[in-house]
Amino acid sequence: MSNDQIKTVATNRKAQHDYFIEETYEAGIALTGTEIKSIRAGRVNLRDSFAMVRDGDLWLMNAHIAPYEQGTYANHEPRRPRKLLMHRREINRIASELQEKGFTLVPLRLYLKNNRAKVELGLARGKKQYDKRATLRKKETQREIDRAVAHHWKDR
Repeated sequence: MSNDQIKTVATNRKAQHDYFIEETYEAGIALTGTEIKSIRAGRVNLRDSFAMVRDGDLWLMNAHIAPYEQGTYANHEPRRPRKLLMHRREINRIASELQEKGFTLVPLRLYLKNNRAKVELGLARGKKQYDKRATLRKKETQREIDRAVAHHWKDR
């Protein structure tokens, strides 16, 4: 399956900042016609969205898919709950992991894989404020090292 065509439409960069991602899953999304057209146009925002298990099904909540411009009266509600498509065993495993203290399910990115909309979900544990500061410090240090190495090689 190396010939899969993947086009990332939206990423949730805030999730990497606010959570430790323990495990990732791929899920399909049940969409209407105007929603998939809006996704293909790249009009999606995953900030503040999350996934939850309700009545044995997985749901994507609070994800904003902008209304389709050429849509008519059949246009969709931008923040409606959307059903995520996964195998029953995977949903049950995720539900049991979510029962543990501190875990939540956050969408990391939304992408098109062979013209089908998919969402990458991360099983995540929340970061404390000091964890966020440590991550920023580590990132800044790595940036300075990269800058120094690039400058060193440029002078040669």
